[in-house]
Amino acid sequence: MSMESRKSAYEALLERYKNLVVLQTATWLLRWDMRTMMPPAGVSLRSEQLALLERLSHRMATDPEVGRLLKEIMGHPGFESLGEVERRNVELIKKTYDEATALPEELVAETAKQRAVTVSVWEKAKAKRDYEPFKPELGKLLELRKKAAELLMEVKGTKTPYDALIDIYEPKMTAEKIDRVFGELKSGLVRLIDKCLSSEQPRIDFLHRAVPIEVQRRISRAIAEFVGYDTWSEKAWGRVDESEHPFTSGYYGDIRITTHYYEDAFYKSLFSVLHECGHALYDHNLPEEWRYQPVGEACSMGFHESQSRFVENIVGRSHEFWSYFYPKLREMVGVLDDVELQDFVRAINVVKPGKIRVDADEVTYGLHIIIRFELEKALFEDKVDVDELPQVWNERYEKYLGVEIQHPSEGVMQDIHWASGSYGYFPSYALGNIIGGQLLDVMQRELPDWGERVTAGSFAEVREWLRMHVHRYGNLYDPPRLIEVVTGSPLQVEPFLKYLEEKYSKLYGF
Repeated sequence: MSMESRKSAYEALLERYKNLVVLQTATWLLRWDMRTMMPPAGVSLRSEQLALLERLSHRMATDPEVGRLLKEIMGHPGFESLGEVERRNVELIKKTYDEATALPEELVAETAKQRAVTVSVWEKAKAKRDYEPFKPELGKLLELRKKAAELLMEVKGTKTPYDALIDIYEPKMTAEKIDRVFGELKSGLVRLIDKCLSSEQPRIDFLHRAVPIEVQRRISRAIAEFVGYDTWSEKAWGRVDESEHPFTSGYYGDIRITTHYYEDAFYKSLFSVLHECGHALYDHNLPEEWRYQPVGEACSMGFHESQSRFVENIVGRSHEFWSYFYPKLREMVGVLDDVELQDFVRAINVVKPGKIRVDADEVTYGLHIIIRFELEKALFEDKVDVDELPQVWNERYEKYLGVEIQHPSEGVMQDIHWASGSYGYFPSYALGNIIGGQLLDVMQRELPDWGERVTAGSFAEVREWLRMHVHRYGNLYDPPRLIEVVTGSPLQVEPFLKYLEEKYSKLYGF
């Protein structure tokens, strides 16, 4: 094959991948609409629409012509001489092709349909605090994911089916590695929790003063504007909507986030908007020249979570950020005139074991993830089934966090992930915190005045630092390699624990 024909085959391969991406973004838009705008009666049609789109995506991903082009390019003696980006694109498309061809079209379509049904039933069951109607649908979806995991295990070369699912969200990661990392994380968190709970506790009652939803919407817009999530200009690429569970969805120039408002807990939407904006900035700031290419996507969900947790917690719960933003918040809500800045900062950082993951503080949050990881692993090892799930969940929460679950909506049904079939996703949240700690360690050396910039009302310097150190690399490297490229070290728990220790020793005075 000549250089010209190899180039032509590569361009044909990228064109096919672009078509697949465009179709998938249409699927994301339907899912966004399902969770934000769609009337309840639309679930039946939506499940059929999503199933059809998944069929079409699967056919495009498994087209024999893709296999032929891959063979032609990778079989050429000059393959290794391709540029780094071109070679990575081919390798990622090959990975996608191998995984897609491992899954029968019927299984893909059936799973998409069941996902839509299970999410719809979950929303209703959660509102009624009743696990029973949700249980059979969850069981059906779990079995479908187990079938997929068994098939993917072979093509991915993993030791277990669960590892095959983890690899979807966190390439090159295994349950065994996560066990080791989480063991170190858990030990450090438990020690810090004990220190915080043994210290004088801050006042938090004022966080539950009533703030009208419309005021909270204005706060969301102000937060989005501060971090640079554009929902207002003529070239706006974002929007903030409302859903039961906050999420981010989109691609490059159309990145949408959602939040959920509570009149008696205004801080919840505030921090969920910061969190989702972190995701949105990552998706938007990927290199434009890589749009529609495999390298033009996020490295992993762990890196994605590092960005959202960085914006939400490392910046968003810092004294520096609130030195700037608190006067504005005070003016908007009108119910905090008697609360000083330091008391507010201590309140939003209170360490208090609780039942709800999305409401958890930075210190206890990791234990929420460790519980979910342990239960997912048990589900795929057939050590726990859907009938036992609520009871085992409740037992772990009492053991790890010392809280008693009263009903399944504050327990096993609180998250959408299992209802949408996203098994293997949860570990990425805690991995994101760990990566964020390593990123902060580097940023403090390279941008030592970042806090002063934020206090002065500018997030631009931090945003640009994240773009240059994470966003611009897209999916050029697997996560273990990107960690080393950015920080000079492999994945390490110690920087995150050090950050927490320094921050909370100041807040709690120990």
